[in-house]
Amino acid sequence: MHWHQHEQEDEFFYVVSGKLYIDLENESIELYPQQGYTVPKGVVHRTRAPEKTVILMVEKDTVNPKGD
Repeated sequence: MHWHQHEQEDEFFYVVSGKLYIDLENESIELYPQQGYTVPKGVVHRTRAPEKTVILMVEKDTVNPKGD
């Protein structure tokens, strides 16, 4: 996924299986099954998965997944 941000809404990621990285400007968050993380609105980020990963992503239906 490319670097992007959402100015109006937070995004929540929950890992069901596999491993997910959420890269922020100054750090990377590493998530495993049954772990979640909220990316606050306005924070530049991208996601990546080094293996087959199933996630639940919660955001309003008005959020553009490619960023604002």
